[in-house]
Amino acid sequence: MNLVVVSNRVSRGKPNEPMTGGLAAALLPIVEKSGAIWVGSSGRVRDGNLKEPFAEIEALGAGALAMLDLPAAHYGGYYEGFANSALWPALHSRADLIRASQEDYLSYREVNAFMARALLRFRKADSAFWIQDYHFLALGAELRDLRVTEPIGFFLHTPWPARSVISGVPHHRELVEAMLAYDLIGFQTEEDCENFLAYAQSDLGLVVHDGVIISRYGRTRAAVFPIGIDPQLFAQLATKASTHPDVSRLRRSLNGEKLAIGVDRLDYSKGLINRIKAFDRMWTLHPSLARTVSLLQIATPSRGAIEAYGNLQSEVARLVSDVNGVHGEVDWTPIRYLNKGYGQAVLAGLYRTAQVGVVTPLQDGMNLVAKEYVAAQNPVDPGVLVLSKFAGAANELDTALLVNPHDIDGMARTIAIALSMPLTERRMRWEAMMAKLRGHTIQQWFADFTDALRECQLDKDALAPVIVEPARWPLRSASNSNTARYH
Repeated sequence: MNLVVVSNRVSRGKPNEPMTGGLAAALLPIVEKSGAIWVGSSGRVRDGNLKEPFAEIEALGAGALAMLDLPAAHYGGYYEGFANSALWPALHSRADLIRASQEDYLSYREVNAFMARALLRFRKADSAFWIQDYHFLALGAELRDLRVTEPIGFFLHTPWPARSVISGVPHHRELVEAMLAYDLIGFQTEEDCENFLAYAQSDLGLVVHDGVIISRYGRTRAAVFPIGIDPQLFAQLATKASTHPDVSRLRRSLNGEKLAIGVDRLDYSKGLINRIKAFDRMWTLHPSLARTVSLLQIATPSRGAIEAYGNLQSEVARLVSDVNGVHGEVDWTPIRYLNKGYGQAVLAGLYRTAQVGVVTPLQDGMNLVAKEYVAAQNPVDPGVLVLSKFAGAANELDTALLVNPHDIDGMARTIAIALSMPLTERRMRWEAMMAKLRGHTIQQWFADFTDALRECQLDKDALAPVIVEPARWPLRSASNSNTARYH
């Protein structure tokens, strides 16, 4: 199988490239070792006629990376508009933050169509396409519109919400119908998969049986493939990072005090406000913990042009200042707050330094930071993971200290418990979580999904062919139906 992986964001695999869990960190080792071609945005936009997308291609281990300049006229509406102001809040059950215009939706569809045309360059007789995440819900339908018959799979890295929430997205019905052009749709959790199937059955009126949806495209299988990490590799990174200057300076600065760590993109789904309030409450309830434990919160800025993100950045900074003002001393800062990212080699060392990892999103597809924190720990003296029960990782890491991120007092008490947990219990909980990580690695996730995609193609070949007219969406420019040559 000649695998073509597609995502909005790509990683060149540079050692110091900032990454905090997430899709790019997950896909990097797969592409490097599998020989896949990874296609995504170059981070640049281009004006003018883009009927012939240009791809900058470079080697990435055994695989390759192809980076495209996306159309300037549609990028803002696609990315900051529909993808991150309509889909992202809905997928994280924040219907109150959904903002989108008709123009944003049309730009989203235009960029999906643009990517479909670009992918024809990488099409071979034995090709299979694996599309990643909410940026490209309609890409499968655009490929079918271009007469692509090869296997096309899709994996959603975010949650999929209840029907009542997703129905708040403009054109939700068209989008879900477009998703049924995929042969296989993967989700992080059973709940996500069940929510999607319920929508297909109840809102679209389609036949759903044993995870298979029958539509005008034929058969689409929906299944659960929880994403993992490479725990052995991350443990090695953590060991090597002990001598990194950033890690060494952090350890020296602690002066014997304990450390809790949070590493997140600056996003309202990550629960940063509630987390900081929980530490504030902890120091209030347990004055003896003052000067004995601090929080290192790394919050990498993202999507700053979107109003909700700008407001969040201001609110978090103000809250950190207030908490430090109340609890801090001239020689002690309770919360060390950093608005920048770090490469995984450094993050692994920072995780290992911290006695408590705090991963408390309000809603999350998986959250690989939780898994990375566990893998980075010293087996002789491991730290404790405090984990939101609303993160997909909680389904596997059930010996973490699970919390409700909406319960500030409960989180405060749990963090205090983590700080005083005896070594025997810490080891027991850590060993149980490591067993889960070793059994559900990123390599296993890759193999499970690609094997299932092959099975979907075999099932399709075994059945009588289903003749499906290409999808025709309203208000599309005529140029999108043209198949162009690519440089």
